[in-house]
Amino acid sequence: MRIGEAAHATGLTPRALRHYEQQGLLRPGRTSSGHRVYTSAHLEQLRAIGELLRAGLTVADVRSFAHLLDRAADDGAADGEPGHCAVAEVSLQRLRELDRRIEQLSLVRTRLAAQLTDRFGDLFAERPATGSTSSRASR
Repeated sequence: MRIGEAAHATGLTPRALRHYEQQGLLRPGRTSSGHRVYTSAHLEQLRAIGELLRAGLTVADVRSFAHLLDRAADDGAADGEPGHCAVAEVSLQRLRELDRRIEQLSLVRTRLAAQLTDRFGDLFAERPATGSTSSRASR
């Protein structure tokens, strides 16, 4: 199938498919005239790539184990195979990085809120989470 059909079948855009190929995540076949040809195995790879990216991995993360996606598509390999631990390793590394960034941002937020409260008083005092109308109604 051609790029437009593959994009439609996977819910992606042709531009995304070309980008994934350029980034080394996918290697579709080519016709003698140079058009990309996608197989059902490629569609499975594209769906997996889309899911991983939507889950929060980066293109670089997925590229680090794209060869496993190739093998899974070519061999029909199952997720439980030993080679798939690279997926878990990269995913856990991404989770640790996100946890670290969340911690850093929480510290920055706490410091900023404290400085604003010190400088401007109650104007910047901690407020209930967005969506809570009880404090506004009492003002």
